[in-house]
Amino acid sequence: MSICTAPTYKMDKLNNLFIELTSKNCNQRCNGCYIDFPVSKNVKDFIPIDTVKEALKDTENEELYCIYLTGGEPMTHPDFNSILRMCLKRCNVCICTNSSFLNEKKVRFLKKVEDEGSTQIFFKLSLAHFDELESDRIKYRGNYRQTISALKILSRYNFNSVLSIQNFYRLSELILRENFMRIFADNEIKNTDIQINISYPNSSDDECMLIAEKADCMRGRILTRNGVYACSFLANDYRGRMGTSFKDYSKSITAETNFCSTCAANKGWMFAIG
Repeated sequence: MSICTAPTYKMDKLNNLFIELTSKNCNQRCNGCYIDFPVSKNVKDFIPIDTVKEALKDTENEELYCIYLTGGEPMTHPDFNSILRMCLKRCNVCICTNSSFLNEKKVRFLKKVEDEGSTQIFFKLSLAHFDELESDRIKYRGNYRQTISALKILSRYNFNSVLSIQNFYRLSELILRENFMRIFADNEIKNTDIQINISYPNSSDDECMLIAEKADCMRGRILTRNGVYACSFLANDYRGRMGTSFKDYSKSITAETNFCSTCAANKGWMFAIG
């Protein structure tokens, strides 16, 4: 048996700041979600707005390109609108959402918020397949139509979106892109890029870790109510803890988890939009 050494990744610049607005509060239960949600849907573990303010102040000298509002479902946070406006004063913001809140009224409001300043709001939504039944089987019933409807509304208001494809079926990238581009054309969806992620690969302790070409921990960190962590996969996981706050946090991590092997196998960003 060969002896393997887990790679260490160092972050030179903090370009992407992920903020976990809630870890366990979500109005949906996707079958393929990597988060271990409790049975109850009423967990109120929202990050305090003062914690967000402190993080923005502590990173004021960092070269942030984008702030990502994540969850759980970030739009369930009671102070979501205030946090969004606060982050937009710093840089572009990407809302990572299951799309269930993106109706006409909400999107129209978010466009007004974006027009208040010079920075942009991006959206990141996800599906698992171009076929409605197959995608809903991985996600939840009704997710496909809900997501396509949200993309259509976002497109009408000229928002830029990213559709993350969780490729559980291991289809070719060409097939996925061709079919989703056809769906976009049929529904007049524009300003939407496609990001394809493979499903979480199985690995054992005897396998050597792949070296990631692009890993989110190379350019970003995630803030949770419990401190700073290396990436969204390892949020609130002791193996990914980088520190209590951005006043003093680690810029290197040893990639030793199965989640790290997922990032390496994808050969691209898992959470960042580019």
